[in-house]
Amino acid sequence: MTNQEIKELISCFENSSLQTMKLSTQEFTIEMNRGGAPASAAPAAAPAAPAPSPAPASEGNTVTAPLVGTFYDAPAPEKPPFVQVGDRVKKGDTLCLIEAMKMMSEIPAPCDCVIEAVLKTSGDLVSFGEPLLRYKPC
Repeated sequence: MTNQEIKELISCFENSSLQTMKLSTQEFTIEMNRGGAPASAAPAAAPAAPAPSPAPASEGNTVTAPLVGTFYDAPAPEKPPFVQVGDRVKKGDTLCLIEAMKMMSEIPAPCDCVIEAVLKTSGDLVSFGEPLLRYKPC
């Protein structure tokens, strides 16, 4: 992992509402922690920063972010969104993308469902577990 990638990871953590994050590879472990609690023996740790207030919980079934990154509702800026409110999708269909560390991750539909709301705007920074879309199972 390059120094620039580590800096980007720290920046994403600082701009998120995550309280802790741990990344382990064969060569090293990075653990970041907010609130001044000491991290368990980790070679590198980010400085503590105040946590932003959590977003209000949405009612119903939601698709949540599986990682910290940037939310995109379309495959490219000039392309139409993957889904819109009222769309019926099948299990596994791509609902959106999350970019983290220059890698795009497709977020699939958890089941056959109808999209009730898109809770994020393209380009928004999202945290792990943050609701992205609300759906109603079919």
